[in-house]
Amino acid sequence: MNIGDITRLAGAEKSRKRLGRGRGTGQGKTAGRGHKGCGARTGWKQRGLQEGGQMPTFRRLPKRGFSNAEFTRRYIVVNVGDLETRFESGAHVTPQALLEAGLVRHSGEPVKILGNGALTKKLTVDAARFSESAAAKIKAAGGEARVVAVAAASAE
Repeated sequence: MNIGDITRLAGAEKSRKRLGRGRGTGQGKTAGRGHKGCGARTGWKQRGLQEGGQMPTFRRLPKRGFSNAEFTRRYIVVNVGDLETRFESGAHVTPQALLEAGLVRHSGEPVKILGNGALTKKLTVDAARFSESAAAKIKAAGGEARVVAVAAASAE
């Protein structure tokens, strides 16, 4: 008896099917591939949309509606409370500065500042958009909220 015999769970490791090893195995002769046809040949892969002559599902369902998802503009959101913790008073907060501070992951996408949290430091914040409450909190702290144009690469 080995330690491997004790710790191995029964049924945890399933042995592979040995195809084409005689009739007694149940997988002999055609090895589970049936008789003739493309499924019996090597190199054949079934595509999911083929339904054997039946009208495919995607053609049976009607085309309806319009999706605007292709044209939506997504913003990376940053709260003013995060600006309070990551920047010193008098700092100039730009999308690049937000990237360096770890508040955004990609510099190419537009940034929107939201008003969640408190702000006591005077900051000059450049962003693509501001919520009304965020702009009010930045101005109340003595700072400035400046709207900057979105880069052409991120407007796609």
